[in-house]
This record gives sequence, C-alpha cells and structure tokens, in this order.
Amino acid sequence: MNIISIKLKLGMILLSLAVFVAGFALVYGVLGYFYGSFAPFVIVASLIFVALLNIIQWLIGPYLINAMYRAKEVTPDDPNYGWLVNLVNEVALYNKLSTPKVYIADVSFPNAFAYGSPIAGKRVAITLPLLRILNKDEIKAVLGHELGHLKHRDVELLLAIGLIPALIYWIGYSLMWSGIFGGGGQRNSSLYAWIIGIALLLVSFVFQFLMLGINRMRESYADLNSAKTIPNGAENLQRALAKITLTVDPRALEKYKDKNNVMKMLFFASSPQEDVYGNVDELIEHWKNEKVPWYADIVSDHPHPAKRIQMLEKLKYQV
Repeated sequence: MNIISIKLKLGMILLSLAVFVAGFALVYGVLGYFYGSFAPFVIVASLIFVALLNIIQWLIGPYLINAMYRAKEVTPDDPNYGWLVNLVNEVALYNKLSTPKVYIADVSFPNAFAYGSPIAGKRVAITLPLLRILNKDEIKAVLGHELGHLKHRDVELLLAIGLIPALIYWIGYSLMWSGIFGGGGQRNSSLYAWIIGIALLLVSFVFQFLMLGINRMRESYADLNSAKTIPNGAENLQRALAKITLTVDPRALEKYKDKNNVMKMLFFASSPQEDVYGNVDELIEHWKNEKVPWYADIVSDHPHPAKRIQMLEKLKYQV
C-alpha cells in the first residue's frame, strides 16, 4: 500500500468519523434540551424515517437514472457495442469483480458512471459521446475509475454518512415548523424552537460541505484504483480527463492559462459537443505544474482536475 493510498484512507476515516460524532452530538444535545429523557427515542424515530426515505431513493434510483439518461442495456452479442461488454469484463477481472450490467446512455455529453442497488444490481453506463472521443485504453482507464466505486461500495458508504446531514435537516425542519405553529416541546417556547430549527437547517448546509470533502476523497480513491489495476491506467486516465475537459470546453486550456477560472469540477461535465479540441498533452502539462488554491474545489464533489492529474502523475511511479 503506497503513501497516497494511506493518506486517502486515513483522511476518509477521520472525516467520516468527524461527521458522525459531531452530527450525533449536535442532534443529541438539541433534542435533549427539548425532550429530555425522551431524546433517544426521538433520535431513533427520526433516523428511521430519514433512513427509509434514503433507502427507497437508493433502491429505485437506478431505474430513474436509466430513464433520465435514456440508457439501454448492452449485451455481448450486440453488433455495435458488444465489444464494450468485453471491455467492462476485462476491467472487472482486473478488479476481481463480477461484471456489472453495461448500459449505453443516449445523451449529448461525455460521461460515465457506476450505480446500482440490491434490486437493480450493479451497473455501469457510458454515454455515446464518451465512446467517440476516447480510445479503448482510455475507456478502460475510465472504467477502472468507475468500477473502483463499485469495488469500494461508495454508494452505500455515502448513503450511510449522508444520513447525518439529512437527520440534522429533518430535525431542524420539524423544529422550525413546530415553532411556527406553537409546539416548541416540553421545556421551551415556540420562538426558541423556531430559532434553533433555522440554525439546524444552516448547520445541515455546513455538513454538506463535509460530505463534498468525503466525496472528493472517494473520487481520488477511484482514480487510484484505476492507476493500480489497469495497465497504464494513470497515464490513460490523465488523457481521458484532458479530452473530456477539452470536449466540454474547447477553450479550457486558454481559460486555465488565464489563471484560476474555476470551471465545473465534475469528472464528466455536460456539453453538446462531441469532438476533442485543443492540445491534450499541453493541457496535461499545464495541470501538472498548476498551483491550485485550497478553495478551488470546495464546492465541488470532484477534486480540481489539476489535483487529479498531479496525483496520477505520482502514481505512475508508485504502483
């Protein structure tokens, strides 16, 4: 296990623990103030309610995603895209995973994502524009990233951690409305309930920033998985990221050189274009040497592209 992997794991563990401990301490303190010895029962009831909502969303999510992305399943005997199933199977073997269901999404932007649920099974989807701009080695590197999410159970992990800000939001929302309608609890006035409810809503927003931080670490960990498991994965993932960026925004290199024009940080952003413009190698070299301010990706669920390129560059010599 290399130093990058250790740092990522340690960072994810510590930040996740911070979310759980701080979140539960806050909830227990607030509900203890309002409900006294009944607070644990209120917490359990609220947590069950929030968990049920999130689990239902998780279970049906893949079907909603397929509808949104107009995704169609691909089989190995498909005359046009059967080769993609074989490619996914190869990457799954590298990762010691069973092959997920493979979908082609008929949308206008380059994208790839892993998703699934216990009733829908594990799935990976690739959009048509992504297939047009990347070669097979680059697609394998992207799949190494996406299957890394399945391998690490990122959906389930983020679902579990996400219960904390959701719980804080729900309790804040309930207290706010109970304050408005005069039901402030056993010990406090309606005004106190309203004020604390509003405060909890704001705190839940702050916790979302912590969730974004965890998600950025998960994305970096998926990048690491591609570099570790796919031959030449680090280099091909660098090229894939640069091609996607230049497709999304043909003037991306110019904007980056104009200094700190913070574009969308999603690994796969949206654009109707399908051709790769600009100099892929030049953009990669620029990212390798770019000094990224700490706040550049603070509102993004993916790391700044330059951070990803620089980490992948180090992984070329460590895996």
